[in-house]
Amino acid sequence: MKEIIKITTLTLLVLILCYGCSENDPTPDGPEASEYTKKVNRFIKLAMDDKYFWNDELPDIDYNYETDSKAYFEKLLYTDDKWSYITDDIDALLNSFEGREKSFGWSLAFYNITNISKLVAIVEYVYPETPAAAAGFERGDIVLLVNGEEISENNYLDLLYADEADFTVGVSTDTDIVADTIINMTSGELTLNPVLTSNIVEHDGRRIGYLFYAQFIPNFDSDLGNVFANFISQQVTDLVVDLRYNPGGIITSAQYLASCIAPLDVVNNNDILVRLFWNEQWQKHFTDRQIMSQLEVYFNNQVPTKMGLNKVYFLTGPYTASASELTITGLKPYMSEVITVGDTTYGKYTASQTLLPSTYLSDSDAEEISNWGLQPIVLRYANYAGVTDFKDGFAPDIPADDNLLNAVPLGDKTDPLFKAAIEHITGSPVVAIKSAKKVNFSYELFDRGFSRFDRNKRQLPLDKFVTATE
Repeated sequence: MKEIIKITTLTLLVLILCYGCSENDPTPDGPEASEYTKKVNRFIKLAMDDKYFWNDELPDIDYNYETDSKAYFEKLLYTDDKWSYITDDIDALLNSFEGREKSFGWSLAFYNITNISKLVAIVEYVYPETPAAAAGFERGDIVLLVNGEEISENNYLDLLYADEADFTVGVSTDTDIVADTIINMTSGELTLNPVLTSNIVEHDGRRIGYLFYAQFIPNFDSDLGNVFANFISQQVTDLVVDLRYNPGGIITSAQYLASCIAPLDVVNNNDILVRLFWNEQWQKHFTDRQIMSQLEVYFNNQVPTKMGLNKVYFLTGPYTASASELTITGLKPYMSEVITVGDTTYGKYTASQTLLPSTYLSDSDAEEISNWGLQPIVLRYANYAGVTDFKDGFAPDIPADDNLLNAVPLGDKTDPLFKAAIEHITGSPVVAIKSAKKVNFSYELFDRGFSRFDRNKRQLPLDKFVTATE
């Protein structure tokens, strides 16, 4: 197949060069790109012609006169494509898919507090042994200022991406949120385990296993397995998986998680989790050669721990995306009940693939621009029942509001989403032992995130075990 790719690349290159030599071609407006930029642009053109899911919709643009490669890439994207991505720091992107990030170690939600006209950041969760954890930040803490300035649309991403900053903690009163302590933090190069929290809650005769899972990262699949092994040994009767902040990640980890949960016969038979649909040329290539690993993703009967459930609860929100949604929709045809609690999910039914210059250019040209890479959409998926194109996301079966202004620790039975799941499981109300002070402000969720690569996690990237180069 690699030979086929090289032949195709050379053929496309000859056609492009010949087309550019036509005496009747109009002269594009603007200056000609540098030789370096032309190489990047040529890589973009060849890769998108080859793998892009909507390659039949690509506009005819002479890349020789595109002086900004990132802008050129954006011009090529299909109208409905909100996800394809280009980077000139490919190593950082690939590291993020493996859980290695430069970060403060916290995940934040940005709230517009409408009745006091303030934009604040509220901590969703903190990874252990990170700068944020060392500084004492916990879920529900409010950040009011960054480097002494009010949080705004212009600076709010500094709370996620800055190398170092001063953060002013906010304290709520009856009528306002006021400045309190100032904490300085420096970001670090971190390896982050997404299997962040698990516990078992007993309520009304049921033993309910709770798992908070932050990202789909294959390096930590064994940690997922350990959680499920503990649930089995502790005779858990019901399962709640918290994906409310999970932007997605690698497809094989979705396969792993689904296989730990699904009915035993489904997993042991390696039934179809989802079907994959590529652009016309690759779909034909895989179909003609019956390369089924590129057309179907199966449950994995080799996972060491199988709960064999017929019912599962997922906690969801507007940033539950990609591999999270694949897990939910992939399980639905096989289980008697897959119940979602919280808010409507993001709506992501496509997958992407990392494409590098070395696949498309000569060795010398590829080496010169080796810091570049593409993460374009290359396929859409459908579950076994044919459900796909859910661009509006999945509405919750049980609506519940994730109000971080009155946050409790993840896994606490009084957390509104977990509480709603427990009450649905048992039919019995969850009553707080001690009534906490309620903060009553009107608010709107402005944005949220942990990583500068959250957008890429939502793309459902295919990893090295699921490639289109067989």
